[in-house]
Amino acid sequence: QVQLVESGGGLVQAGGSLRLSCAASGSILRINAMGWYRQAPGKQRELVAELGGSTNYADSVKGRFTISRDNAKNTVYLQMNSLKPEDTAVYYCNAARVIDYKLGYLPHDYWGQGTQVTVSS
Repeated sequence: QVQLVESGGGLVQAGGSLRLSCAASGSILRINAMGWYRQAPGKQRELVAELGGSTNYADSVKGRFTISRDNAKNTVYLQMNSLKPEDTAVYYCNAARVIDYKLGYLPHDYWGQGTQVTVSS
């Protein structure tokens, strides 16, 4: 019912910037929370930033990353500045507490396919 498509990943040198985008489509009345997670090789998936009733960032990205959202487009962005090699991971978009036009509240979170971010030293 909900599809998330991410874009904007790539290879960047340490200190550089990237901007990730995630567009949601489907029979969506409202998405109450959208966010970004990441998973590095051999590590668990972790929250990077989320935007819902409040805005939350992982301590490791505070002051460097900014999450924003265009509600009209059901799109969430992640501006990543001052990138570090330890930011290298697959970044996943998440949509939660989604309200469908016909079905009402949907019981699941939705995930994008992931986009690779690689920061070279």
